[in-house]
Amino acid sequence: MNSYALPTVRTVPTVPPKTAYLIASGDLRESANVAGWPTQMALEAAVGEVFADFGWTVVRANPVDPATGHGFISSQRMGMEVFATIPQEAPLIVAEAVWQYSHHVLHGLRTHRGPILTVANFAGDWPGLVGLLGLNAGMTKMEREYSTIWSVDFKDDWFREGIRTWTETGRIEHDQRHVQALPALAPSAERELGVALADQLLADKAIIGVLDEGCMGMYNAIFDDELLNGLGIYKERLSQSALYAEMLRVSDDEAAEVGVWLRGRGMEFKTGTDEATELTETQLTWQYKMYIAALRMADDFGLDAIGIQYQQGLKDLVPASDLAEGLLNSTERPPVRSRDGSRVLHDGLAFPHFNEADEGVAVDALITDRIWRAMGLLPDNTLHDVRWGEDYDGQFVWVYEISGSVPGSHLGGWDKAEGWRQSPVFFPAGGSTINGVSKPGEVVISRIFIADGCLNADIFRGSVIELPEEETKRRKQATNPEWPIAHVVLHDVTRNQFMARHKANHAQLVYAPDAETADKALVAKAAMLDALGVKVNIVGTVNLDI
Repeated sequence: MNSYALPTVRTVPTVPPKTAYLIASGDLRESANVAGWPTQMALEAAVGEVFADFGWTVVRANPVDPATGHGFISSQRMGMEVFATIPQEAPLIVAEAVWQYSHHVLHGLRTHRGPILTVANFAGDWPGLVGLLGLNAGMTKMEREYSTIWSVDFKDDWFREGIRTWTETGRIEHDQRHVQALPALAPSAERELGVALADQLLADKAIIGVLDEGCMGMYNAIFDDELLNGLGIYKERLSQSALYAEMLRVSDDEAAEVGVWLRGRGMEFKTGTDEATELTETQLTWQYKMYIAALRMADDFGLDAIGIQYQQGLKDLVPASDLAEGLLNSTERPPVRSRDGSRVLHDGLAFPHFNEADEGVAVDALITDRIWRAMGLLPDNTLHDVRWGEDYDGQFVWVYEISGSVPGSHLGGWDKAEGWRQSPVFFPAGGSTINGVSKPGEVVISRIFIADGCLNADIFRGSVIELPEEETKRRKQATNPEWPIAHVVLHDVTRNQFMARHKANHAQLVYAPDAETADKALVAKAAMLDALGVKVNIVGTVNLDI
């Protein structure tokens, strides 16, 4: 008889009554984990107090690591080790006060059998809300049931009632009355345009260049080929090492021309000489080279859009990709010639870039660019993090804020843009942002995401408004003052409705010259998505009768 080495079956404790386990997914960058830990501790203490008020005990699944000084789950392997100690049926809280890498915990959430609650503090100093939305979108993609909630101070009745309900039922239901499936669109020139562009895309196809998938653990931002191919969109899988190699081939003189162009258009850079803490001319040169290299790679592979991951890999080699990304998304941008100098690449056109290689943004940016150009509109579009927001003068004004990659046109022109150094906490090699305040105007906001195994699109209407200078300054200081900001008011969508519905950490934003044109462009976009087989949802008040 054979004597095999059978594995030892681990024993997990049973769950005491009225007990929930708590975990916190963190960053892969230890500098961010250490800096954000005090904010995380405050969140966990506040959540624990509310549960205690209802007679519940919250048990942290893993202790603070004395070596790192924090209690974040900071890798996928660590996450597996922590989940091995959590009873499968235990009520589980995922508390997020900072940006988090979802793949650190998605494996455990996928197989956990107890009720799951994601919770965040509604604050701007650390991107916990961004992390929460990314994690929620990941669980939506993998069809894992969960509840979610958030609060400014954890004392409001809405939050407390939500926790009470979850402790009693294991579920929190949010108001979704602001969402409706796209109705049949009336015949119009815009609907005809959208359908015609969908037919063209299906017939001629398009290629998106993905420079390394899965940025910062964003499982929700990876779209399976089977879903994309049905739209006529195909991936060219590229490596960021190839981009770096291409950057090395760009001459200093070519890079300098980009800087001359930007400064000639009025952009100012806040430069110094300390590479560790200040923006330097050397960092800018590398960013200019990245912009040129990305367009040449796009030309090599016949790409229709490109996405640079950056945050892992390139961050240890070169300055931030944001300046290059914002330039790519701008119709007005420095000319880049082919290697032999015979052609200007994509002359007079924006070249869609999907930040952080988010493939939902890739689809959205590609479709938006085609719709807006066909209508004779400026197609410059970008994503923003859904960062935070507060009431101002009787309405809720969102802070949409991305790490620097906005088109100059969104700020009102390159003369309204400033280049600030990226924070060493997230960007050790530095690099310039495209800093500024988004101009007031009418916008179409959207997100393409995966739910129920298929592609969905939520489309909103909103307005970017102008706030007093002091209020803008306060909001920037409450978040990341070096990053560009948009003051966004959604049309008949409350804060909590948006948070409960939005299935991504990102939102796509594009301007239109006025409300009527924005409505028409939205109809054309909805018609194109619908014709491609995407499930389109209208969120809030949108005028479809044009």
